[in-house]
Amino acid sequence: MKKKAKSSAQPWWRSGVVAALDIGTTKICCLIGRLTTSNTLRIIGVGHQSSNGLKSGTLVDLEAAEERICATVDAAERMAGERIRHVIINVSAGQPRSQLISHEVAIPGKEIGDAEIRRLLDPAGYAASISTDHEILHAIPVGYSVDGARGVRDPRGMFGERLGVNLHIVTVAAGAMRNLANCIGRCHLEIAGKVLSPYAAAIGTLVDEEKNLGVTLIDMGGGTTSVAVYFDSQLVHTEILPVGGNHVTRDIARGLSTPIPQAERIKTLYGSCQPSQSDSRQMIEVPPITDDGMVELGTVPRELLVRIIFPRMEEIFEMVRTRLEDAGFDKVAGRRAVLTGGACQLPGAVDLAGAILQKRVRIGRPRRIEGLPEVAAGPGFAVCIGLLDHAMTQTKENLAQDAVKLEPSSAGSWSRLGQWLRENF
Repeated sequence: MKKKAKSSAQPWWRSGVVAALDIGTTKICCLIGRLTTSNTLRIIGVGHQSSNGLKSGTLVDLEAAEERICATVDAAERMAGERIRHVIINVSAGQPRSQLISHEVAIPGKEIGDAEIRRLLDPAGYAASISTDHEILHAIPVGYSVDGARGVRDPRGMFGERLGVNLHIVTVAAGAMRNLANCIGRCHLEIAGKVLSPYAAAIGTLVDEEKNLGVTLIDMGGGTTSVAVYFDSQLVHTEILPVGGNHVTRDIARGLSTPIPQAERIKTLYGSCQPSQSDSRQMIEVPPITDDGMVELGTVPRELLVRIIFPRMEEIFEMVRTRLEDAGFDKVAGRRAVLTGGACQLPGAVDLAGAILQKRVRIGRPRRIEGLPEVAAGPGFAVCIGLLDHAMTQTKENLAQDAVKLEPSSAGSWSRLGQWLRENF
């Protein structure tokens, strides 16, 4: 059991140390980073464990998940030489829902400032459109309007009668969030922030030009495949499908009648989404399932393995295409797609995705960060890198706000009173 860290009265970001915790169906990863004097991020701790207690991203065994999370965080803390109290976590459970809503507030002839933006984005104004059994995970402005004129990127400094916004709202089931928070709390950690898994993967892998032109990110994990759609540099849609690399492994285990650990090994070493001319000649050793402990290796042609893998991978990409079409984002997302996550590394996955989605596809690897070991530089760690990026952005913003608050005001209390009156009347 993880020892309880000493509580600190200061906000979590002021230490300059941030921690990201990726809780997945097949693996749990913890990265600890420190803000350097040059205002960049350096990795100082890494923890990585196989997952337990989760199915398709959802908690099914609280104690098993708690044990693996504690072991992962402890490993990262030992490497970093730091005890952490707060973590940024990913969310893939709770049946996430993605919706775009429009919302307006009256601003009778006033100059639009921060106070008007805060009032517009206050959840109380649009909470009626959210299901009562769901809670808001993200509320992302994707465009403002002033007196009906749309396409405004930043309305501050403008004048008008009505200020509007298009919001991308992501909600998750409140019960699932309580279970996740309970599990994190049992590890004596506090949640500093929550990020939807595909959003975190997009932060970790996409480049600005892709976001601007429109792109679909597909994060292929062990238990889920999640989708994030960007248009005009904004996240406009998300999906999470309850199917992933584990389903391919189980198909292999059933088709070849071999234990699941051996099926995973065979998939990793010999698996492919596309057939080749040599498949019928290449033989693969397959350990059978036995009850006497004796292992008698059999052999099958690689062609059989490919015939097992291909239908499941084809199904996953067809499900992604169907969900995008149903939501109306198949064309909005442009002609580019990025695959990331551990399950995307099967040979032929890029070509298969491109053929089904009718897009140009690349593998998305997380950006290089100082101190990041090579083992954590692959697509399987995109979500954790994205979480750490998100945490560092929050840290820099909060530290900047702290600096502004500490600046002495030359005008004294009368200036502060005048500012308060302008913002509220």
